Amino acid sequence: MESTSPVKDVETPIVVLARDTDRLLNRELSWLAFDQRVLEEAQNPHHPLLERVRFLSIMSSNLDEFFMVRVAGLKQQVLAGVVTPSADGLTPIQQLRAVRDRVQDMMVDARNTWHTLRRELRESGIAVIDAAELSETEHDWLEAKFLGDIFPILTPLAMGPTHSFPFIANRGIALAVQMFDDRAGRDLDALVPIPSQLERFVALPGAETRFIPLEQVILLFLNYLFPPFALRASGVFRILRDSDLEVDDIDIEEDAHHLMQNIESALKRRRRGNVIRLNASDDMSSDLLDFLTEELGVPHEDVSISEGLIGLVDIKQLIIDTRPDLLFTPYTARFPERIRDFGGDCFAAIQAKDIVVHHPYESFDVVVQFLRQAAHDPDVVAIKQTLYRTSNDSPIIRALIEAAEAGKSVTASVELKARFDEEANLRWARDLERAGAQVVFGFVDLKIHAKTSLVVRREGGTLRSYVHYGTGNYHPVTAKVYTDLSFFTCDPVLTRDAQRMFNFMTGYAQPDALEKVAISPINLRRTIVGLIEDEIRHAEKGRPAQIWAKVNSLVDPEMIDLLYRASASGVEIELIVRGICCLRPGVPGLSERIKVRSLVGRFLEHARILCFGAGHSLPSKHMKLYISSADWMQRNLDHRIETLVPLENPTVRQQVFDQIMVANLKDDTQSWQMLPDGTYSRIKSGRNPFSAHNYFMTNPSLSGRGSALQETRNPPRLQLKSSL
Repeated sequence: MESTSPVKDVETPIVVLARDTDRLLNRELSWLAFDQRVLEEAQNPHHPLLERVRFLSIMSSNLDEFFMVRVAGLKQQVLAGVVTPSADGLTPIQQLRAVRDRVQDMMVDARNTWHTLRRELRESGIAVIDAAELSETEHDWLEAKFLGDIFPILTPLAMGPTHSFPFIANRGIALAVQMFDDRAGRDLDALVPIPSQLERFVALPGAETRFIPLEQVILLFLNYLFPPFALRASGVFRILRDSDLEVDDIDIEEDAHHLMQNIESALKRRRRGNVIRLNASDDMSSDLLDFLTEELGVPHEDVSISEGLIGLVDIKQLIIDTRPDLLFTPYTARFPERIRDFGGDCFAAIQAKDIVVHHPYESFDVVVQFLRQAAHDPDVVAIKQTLYRTSNDSPIIRALIEAAEAGKSVTASVELKARFDEEANLRWARDLERAGAQVVFGFVDLKIHAKTSLVVRREGGTLRSYVHYGTGNYHPVTAKVYTDLSFFTCDPVLTRDAQRMFNFMTGYAQPDALEKVAISPINLRRTIVGLIEDEIRHAEKGRPAQIWAKVNSLVDPEMIDLLYRASASGVEIELIVRGICCLRPGVPGLSERIKVRSLVGRFLEHARILCFGAGHSLPSKHMKLYISSADWMQRNLDHRIETLVPLENPTVRQQVFDQIMVANLKDDTQSWQMLPDGTYSRIKSGRNPFSAHNYFMTNPSLSGRGSALQETRNPPRLQLKSSL
């Protein structure tokens, strides 16, 4: 997967800021810039072919969410008459225009990428064919397949004065047809919604791997749906709806029992949200398109016409496991050797020393095992757990249910407003309540985004607590592709702070004091601001001053301005920002000491890590090192429950800094350098290309090695080039 493709040298331009608002880049355009980087991975010839298909599907899915949430929000502001500019100086209508222009270019790029991938797939023995390419045998088989497995599920819907326009679900695809019957002398316009239960591509029988899009199958046998009509014209369309969830304001302390009903009502409203984008095939007639736009209430500027396949997100169905030669080499996550050293006893291993587990390179099973052991251990008296997202068949939920049924005190703080996971979380909440767990929903105005498990165990006549602080969700499926950190400790101070956080979430009483862990919205922002200001003071006094930070998004204007001030004061700042970044790096007089890079590759970077030199050059035994659940966005710092946890164990610190942070900055195969104008340039691979993802897959972490580490006299340490 290492890339050695040539990269053009790009000179960093000197940017002159004409307005004060130019110090910030637009959030929406920065989101699209990330999607563009994902799209370019679909074009990367050094990735296996089916993985490039996956990247294109992911980019399309990201773009769907962007429209359903961000564009929908901008449209609501425009309709409400909002003209107040955002922090970067653009009004909602200006942002919408800029977004539409940028998306139009991206979609042309995406279509061209799909045409290239489709050709290369065919050359590699995986053909996505048109109906005209069917053999007679395939046609006969497909007709039987249609009548047996497709026809019974389809519902043809006539359109006209006596038929109301049917409901099309969000992300729904439908076939629009114009029919005629010469014998009766009448015309018919109709829709055939394509049920989401059906696969978008039908796999044909035979030695060759051949697929045909479902809409072409329906067109081929349309006579079974509309006898005796003949087809005059047709087209395929797909819609996106406003999917922002609006919950009625309630006083949660008085009406917490109504929150679930309010969420359910909001979900029903969201299913019928306004259509904010209509994508139609280029073979659709103009009068049919006009009819659809009028019935769906879509303005002309929100209609896009595409050549070929509609809904590129569905090409993920073409990723077949029978062609491993076209996929990344399978990777099996390591189980931490430290746990094995103690016979699988998580509590004993944590007692011996703090542990950091690096997912997906190290198995998420250790988190599941931690909770399962707690559920089955007769000495465990209480478990407290946050739940933001988890899998459909969640072993985390099963462990909590088993613990509650075994008579343990189980408290689950379930976030009902986790976007697109609201229905699943409602279901988990009910299952946990039926098992006897105490389920709380936190705050109406604060999402609970922290990832924390607290286990209280009776040991030798006293109680000892164990805590897991994570940067990612308790989701075994996404933990296989998201890079996250799990930190286990029984440090009394860190467990007391976890207890205070849970008391805050269940009792709504803000803690008087926190000893080491910072929590938003209480003191997390203030703590980070203080750490940055400390570096500024070190720089002003002539001492080394450095900040390394890894986050998913950097949007908060206050934090950006503080980083600008730090740069102007002499602080050297290295930022790894996977996605949205509204800061302009490398601007003389503003941010010349700030560098920003983004790593986009096989795994999705998701961990948040903060490093501060504390008056010494990094790395240093004096540095201050933290992991966090929070990105640097106003919502995370002020409107969510988040954690910022210090790492103090020497081995844990060496792993997180010397391995993870250094590897991210050393990567030159999947990394992009951000330029002052907000564009990105792929970093040129050196003579010996280095892939962070490959490194982590082939080098065990320090924290989890246990006795194996003791046998290694000189554990591997990465070195950064002095230019960084």
